[in-house]
Amino acid sequence: MIEIKIDENIDVRLDQYLSEQTEYSRSQIKNLINDKKITVNGSVAKSSMNLKAGDVVKLEEMVLDELSAEPEEMALDIVYEDNDVIVVNKGNGVVVHPAVGNNHGTLVNGLMYHSKNLSDINGEFRPGIVHRIDAYTTGLLVVAKNNQAHEFLAQQLENKTTHRKYIALVWGAINNQTGTIDAPIGRDEADRKKMAVTANNSKNAVTHFKVLERFNNATLIEVKLETGRTHQIRVHMNYIGHPVVNDPVYGNKKLIDESGQCLHAKELGFVHPKTKEYVEFNSELPECFMNILNQFKEEE
Repeated sequence: MIEIKIDENIDVRLDQYLSEQTEYSRSQIKNLINDKKITVNGSVAKSSMNLKAGDVVKLEEMVLDELSAEPEEMALDIVYEDNDVIVVNKGNGVVVHPAVGNNHGTLVNGLMYHSKNLSDINGEFRPGIVHRIDAYTTGLLVVAKNNQAHEFLAQQLENKTTHRKYIALVWGAINNQTGTIDAPIGRDEADRKKMAVTANNSKNAVTHFKVLERFNNATLIEVKLETGRTHQIRVHMNYIGHPVVNDPVYGNKKLIDESGQCLHAKELGFVHPKTKEYVEFNSELPECFMNILNQFKEEE
Protein backbone atom coordinates (compact mmCIF):
# COMPACT_ATOMS: atom_id res chain seq x y z
CA MET A 1 0.00 0.00 0.00
CA ILE A 2 1.29 3.44 -0.98
CA GLU A 3 0.02 6.46 0.94
CA ILE A 4 0.43 10.02 -0.37
CA LYS A 5 -0.63 13.07 1.62
CA ILE A 6 -1.15 16.18 -0.48
CA ASP A 7 0.72 18.92 1.39
CA GLU A 8 0.87 21.41 -1.47
CA ASN A 9 -1.71 23.85 -2.77
CA ILE A 10 -2.85 22.12 -5.97
CA ASP A 11 -5.97 21.52 -8.04
CA VAL A 12 -5.23 18.65 -10.40
CA ARG A 13 -6.92 15.47 -11.60
CA LEU A 14 -6.19 12.36 -9.55
CA ASP A 15 -5.05 10.20 -12.49
CA GLN A 16 -2.76 12.92 -13.81
CA TYR A 17 -1.19 13.56 -10.41
CA LEU A 18 -0.56 9.89 -9.64
CA SER A 19 0.96 9.21 -13.06
CA GLU A 20 3.39 12.06 -12.42
CA GLN A 21 4.23 11.19 -8.81
CA THR A 22 4.42 7.38 -9.01
CA GLU A 23 6.06 4.85 -11.33
CA TYR A 24 2.71 3.88 -12.87
CA SER A 25 1.45 5.08 -16.26
CA ARG A 26 -1.88 6.87 -16.61
CA SER A 27 -3.47 3.70 -18.03
CA GLN A 28 -2.19 1.65 -15.08
CA ILE A 29 -3.60 4.24 -12.68
CA LYS A 30 -6.93 4.01 -14.51
CA ASN A 31 -6.92 0.21 -14.09
CA LEU A 32 -6.23 0.57 -10.36
CA ILE A 33 -9.14 3.02 -10.06
CA ASN A 34 -11.45 0.69 -11.99
CA ASP A 35 -10.44 -2.16 -9.66
CA LYS A 36 -11.27 0.09 -6.68
CA LYS A 37 -7.71 -0.09 -5.43
CA ILE A 38 -7.30 3.65 -4.94
CA THR A 39 -9.03 5.68 -2.24
CA VAL A 40 -9.05 9.39 -1.42
CA ASN A 41 -9.79 10.27 2.19
CA GLY A 42 -11.11 6.73 2.69
CA SER A 43 -13.55 6.75 -0.24
CA VAL A 44 -13.17 4.86 -3.52
CA ALA A 45 -11.61 7.22 -6.06
CA LYS A 46 -12.75 8.34 -9.51
CA SER A 47 -10.32 9.35 -12.29
CA SER A 48 -11.94 12.70 -12.86
CA MET A 49 -11.84 13.89 -9.26
CA ASN A 50 -9.48 16.75 -8.44
CA LEU A 51 -7.02 16.63 -5.56
CA LYS A 52 -6.46 19.47 -3.13
CA ALA A 53 -4.26 20.21 -0.14
CA GLY A 54 -4.93 17.90 2.80
CA ASP A 55 -6.22 14.96 0.75
CA VAL A 56 -4.83 11.52 1.60
CA VAL A 57 -4.51 9.10 -1.32
CA LYS A 58 -3.97 5.38 -0.80
CA LEU A 59 -3.31 2.90 -3.57
CA GLU A 60 -2.53 -0.78 -3.61
CA GLU A 61 0.72 -1.48 -5.40
CA MET A 62 0.23 -3.12 -8.78
CA VAL A 63 2.08 -6.41 -9.13
CA LEU A 64 3.22 -6.52 -12.72
CA ASP A 65 4.12 -9.83 -14.33
CA GLU A 66 7.34 -8.41 -15.72
CA LEU A 67 8.44 -6.88 -12.41
CA SER A 68 10.25 -8.92 -9.78
CA ALA A 69 12.83 -8.46 -7.06
CA GLU A 70 15.09 -11.45 -6.59
CA PRO A 71 18.36 -11.77 -4.64
CA GLU A 72 21.42 -11.52 -6.86
CA GLU A 73 25.02 -11.92 -5.84
CA MET A 74 26.99 -8.76 -6.59
CA ALA A 75 29.90 -6.82 -5.20
CA LEU A 76 28.60 -4.20 -2.78
CA ASP A 77 30.77 -1.46 -1.31
CA ILE A 78 29.53 -1.61 2.29
CA VAL A 79 30.86 1.36 4.26
CA TYR A 80 29.15 0.43 7.54
CA GLU A 81 26.68 -2.19 8.78
CA ASP A 82 25.06 -3.20 12.07
CA ASN A 83 21.73 -4.76 13.08
CA ASP A 84 19.74 -1.69 12.06
CA VAL A 85 21.37 0.03 9.09
CA ILE A 86 23.63 -0.50 6.11
CA VAL A 87 25.54 2.40 4.60
CA VAL A 88 26.50 1.53 1.04
CA ASN A 89 28.62 3.37 -1.51
CA LYS A 90 26.61 3.00 -4.74
CA GLY A 91 28.53 2.57 -7.95
CA ASN A 92 28.08 4.29 -11.30
CA GLY A 93 25.20 3.05 -13.43
CA VAL A 94 23.54 1.07 -10.65
CA VAL A 95 19.77 1.60 -10.40
CA VAL A 96 18.57 1.63 -6.78
CA HIS A 97 15.50 -0.62 -7.10
CA PRO A 98 13.71 -2.73 -9.76
CA ALA A 99 11.23 -1.11 -12.11
CA VAL A 100 9.40 -2.25 -15.21
CA GLY A 101 11.99 -3.22 -17.80
CA ASN A 102 14.82 -3.21 -15.27
CA ASN A 103 14.47 -6.17 -12.92
CA HIS A 104 18.08 -7.19 -12.49
CA GLY A 105 21.37 -5.73 -11.37
CA THR A 106 19.81 -3.13 -9.09
CA LEU A 107 21.09 -2.25 -5.65
CA VAL A 108 18.01 -3.91 -4.13
CA ASN A 109 18.85 -7.21 -5.85
CA GLY A 110 22.31 -7.12 -4.29
CA LEU A 111 21.02 -6.07 -0.86
CA MET A 112 18.50 -8.92 -0.82
CA TYR A 113 21.34 -11.38 -1.43
CA HIS A 114 23.55 -9.69 1.17
CA SER A 115 20.97 -9.53 3.98
CA LYS A 116 17.80 -11.41 4.88
CA ASN A 117 16.77 -8.50 7.11
CA LEU A 118 15.51 -5.43 5.26
CA SER A 119 12.57 -3.17 6.07
CA ASP A 120 9.39 -3.74 4.06
CA ILE A 121 7.66 -0.39 4.54
CA ASN A 122 8.23 0.62 0.91
CA GLY A 123 6.92 -2.66 -0.49
CA GLU A 124 8.44 -5.82 -1.90
CA PHE A 125 10.30 -4.09 -4.75
CA ARG A 126 12.04 -1.54 -2.50
CA PRO A 127 13.07 -3.43 0.64
CA GLY A 128 15.29 -1.35 2.93
CA ILE A 129 15.22 1.70 0.65
CA VAL A 130 14.74 4.91 2.63
CA HIS A 131 16.02 7.34 -0.02
CA ARG A 132 17.44 7.12 -3.54
CA ILE A 133 20.06 8.64 -5.81
CA ASP A 134 20.06 8.50 -9.60
CA ALA A 135 21.54 5.54 -11.45
CA TYR A 136 24.49 7.57 -12.76
CA THR A 137 25.03 9.43 -9.51
CA THR A 138 27.54 7.67 -7.28
CA GLY A 139 27.92 7.70 -3.52
CA LEU A 140 26.37 7.06 -0.13
CA LEU A 141 22.96 5.69 0.75
CA VAL A 142 21.60 4.46 4.08
CA VAL A 143 19.48 1.29 4.02
CA ALA A 144 17.15 0.19 6.84
CA LYS A 145 17.29 -3.40 8.08
CA ASN A 146 14.02 -3.20 10.02
CA ASN A 147 10.87 -1.11 10.02
CA GLN A 148 11.69 0.73 13.24
CA ALA A 149 14.98 1.93 11.78
CA HIS A 150 13.25 2.82 8.50
CA GLU A 151 10.65 5.02 10.19
CA PHE A 152 13.29 6.74 12.33
CA LEU A 153 15.49 7.51 9.31
CA ALA A 154 12.55 8.57 7.13
CA GLN A 155 11.47 11.04 9.81
CA GLN A 156 14.90 12.66 9.76
CA LEU A 157 14.71 13.03 5.99
CA GLU A 158 11.26 14.59 6.29
CA ASN A 159 12.46 16.95 9.04
CA LYS A 160 15.54 17.85 6.94
CA THR A 161 17.93 16.94 9.75
CA THR A 162 20.09 14.52 7.78
CA HIS A 163 23.46 15.73 6.51
CA ARG A 164 23.95 15.19 2.78
CA LYS A 165 26.90 16.70 0.92
CA TYR A 166 27.52 16.17 -2.79
CA ILE A 167 30.44 17.01 -5.05
CA ALA A 168 29.62 18.04 -8.61
CA LEU A 169 31.56 19.20 -11.63
CA VAL A 170 29.42 21.64 -13.62
CA TRP A 171 29.88 23.39 -16.94
CA GLY A 172 30.95 27.02 -17.05
CA ALA A 173 32.52 29.44 -14.59
CA ILE A 174 30.50 30.21 -11.46
CA ASN A 175 31.62 33.65 -10.36
CA ASN A 176 30.09 33.67 -6.87
CA GLN A 177 31.87 31.70 -4.16
CA THR A 178 28.59 30.49 -2.65
CA GLY A 179 24.96 30.46 -3.69
CA THR A 180 21.46 29.19 -2.94
CA ILE A 181 18.95 28.04 -5.53
CA ASP A 182 15.37 28.27 -4.25
CA ALA A 183 13.12 27.17 -7.10
CA PRO A 184 10.20 24.67 -7.11
CA ILE A 185 10.58 21.41 -9.03
CA GLY A 186 7.90 19.35 -10.77
CA ARG A 187 7.42 17.26 -13.89
CA ASP A 188 8.57 18.82 -17.13
CA GLU A 189 5.33 19.50 -19.01
CA ALA A 190 7.06 18.85 -22.36
CA ASP A 191 8.70 15.58 -21.26
CA ARG A 192 7.21 13.62 -18.35
CA LYS A 193 10.41 11.61 -17.90
CA LYS A 194 12.23 14.79 -16.91
CA MET A 195 11.88 17.20 -14.01
CA ALA A 196 12.00 20.98 -14.32
CA VAL A 197 11.76 24.22 -12.40
CA THR A 198 8.08 25.04 -12.72
CA ALA A 199 5.24 26.66 -10.81
CA ASN A 200 2.77 23.95 -11.91
CA ASN A 201 2.23 20.92 -9.66
CA SER A 202 5.65 21.42 -8.10
CA LYS A 203 7.24 21.20 -4.67
CA ASN A 204 9.63 23.63 -3.05
CA ALA A 205 13.28 22.78 -3.59
CA VAL A 206 16.34 24.44 -2.06
CA THR A 207 19.97 23.72 -3.01
CA HIS A 208 23.06 25.36 -1.49
CA PHE A 209 26.45 25.29 -3.24
CA LYS A 210 30.03 26.40 -2.62
CA VAL A 211 32.80 26.68 -5.22
CA LEU A 212 35.79 24.42 -4.55
CA GLU A 213 37.86 24.95 -7.72
CA ARG A 214 37.50 26.69 -11.06
CA PHE A 215 38.78 25.46 -14.44
CA ASN A 216 38.76 26.95 -17.94
CA ASN A 217 35.22 25.86 -18.74
CA ALA A 218 33.96 24.13 -15.60
CA THR A 219 33.60 24.55 -11.85
CA LEU A 220 33.96 21.99 -9.07
CA ILE A 221 31.37 22.61 -6.38
CA GLU A 222 30.20 21.28 -3.04
CA VAL A 223 26.41 20.93 -2.80
CA LYS A 224 24.14 20.61 0.23
CA LEU A 225 20.49 19.71 -0.08
CA GLU A 226 17.83 21.33 2.04
CA THR A 227 15.13 19.33 0.26
CA GLY A 228 15.26 16.04 -1.62
CA ARG A 229 13.39 16.34 -4.89
CA THR A 230 13.88 14.01 -7.84
CA HIS A 231 16.97 15.05 -9.87
CA GLN A 232 17.19 18.18 -7.70
CA ILE A 233 20.87 19.04 -8.12
CA ARG A 234 20.85 18.28 -11.85
CA VAL A 235 17.70 20.33 -12.45
CA HIS A 236 18.79 23.28 -10.31
CA MET A 237 22.28 23.53 -11.77
CA ASN A 238 20.89 23.35 -15.29
CA TYR A 239 18.34 26.02 -14.34
CA ILE A 240 21.11 28.52 -13.48
CA GLY A 241 23.03 27.68 -16.65
CA HIS A 242 25.62 25.31 -15.15
CA PRO A 243 24.49 21.73 -15.90
CA VAL A 244 26.38 18.82 -14.40
CA VAL A 245 29.22 17.68 -16.64
CA ASN A 246 28.40 14.50 -18.56
CA ASP A 247 24.70 14.59 -17.58
CA PRO A 248 22.91 12.72 -20.40
CA VAL A 249 19.49 14.28 -19.68
CA TYR A 250 19.81 17.87 -18.48
CA GLY A 251 21.73 20.51 -20.37
CA ASN A 252 22.78 20.49 -24.00
CA LYS A 253 26.48 19.82 -23.60
CA LYS A 254 28.13 17.00 -25.49
CA LEU A 255 28.99 13.93 -23.39
CA ILE A 256 32.70 13.51 -22.68
CA ASP A 257 32.36 9.74 -22.42
CA GLU A 258 29.83 7.10 -21.35
CA SER A 259 31.01 6.84 -17.74
CA GLY A 260 28.17 8.74 -16.11
CA GLN A 261 27.53 12.21 -14.75
CA CYS A 262 29.98 14.01 -12.47
CA LEU A 263 27.81 13.99 -9.35
CA HIS A 264 28.82 12.14 -6.19
CA ALA A 265 27.05 11.79 -2.82
CA LYS A 266 30.22 12.24 -0.75
CA GLU A 267 28.99 12.69 2.84
CA LEU A 268 26.00 11.28 4.71
CA GLY A 269 25.17 11.92 8.35
CA PHE A 270 22.18 10.99 10.51
CA VAL A 271 21.17 10.12 14.06
CA HIS A 272 21.44 6.35 14.49
CA PRO A 273 18.00 4.76 15.06
CA LYS A 274 19.22 2.54 17.92
CA THR A 275 22.00 4.45 19.70
CA LYS A 276 20.45 7.89 19.02
CA GLU A 277 23.99 9.17 18.38
CA TYR A 278 24.95 11.18 15.32
CA VAL A 279 27.06 9.25 12.81
CA GLU A 280 28.67 10.52 9.62
CA PHE A 281 30.24 8.74 6.67
CA ASN A 282 32.46 9.85 3.81
CA SER A 283 33.39 8.39 0.43
CA GLU A 284 36.05 9.33 -2.12
CA LEU A 285 35.29 10.47 -5.64
CA PRO A 286 35.02 7.39 -7.89
CA GLU A 287 37.35 6.67 -10.79
CA CYS A 288 34.75 7.63 -13.42
CA PHE A 289 34.43 11.10 -11.86
CA MET A 290 38.18 11.53 -11.38
CA ASN A 291 38.94 10.58 -14.99
CA ILE A 292 36.84 13.49 -16.26
CA LEU A 293 37.99 15.89 -13.53
CA ASN A 294 41.62 15.19 -14.39
CA GLN A 295 40.97 16.13 -18.02
CA PHE A 296 39.91 19.60 -16.92
CA LYS A 297 42.91 19.89 -14.61
CA GLU A 298 45.27 18.99 -17.44
CA GLU A 299 43.79 21.75 -19.61
CA GLU A 300 44.73 24.42 -17.06
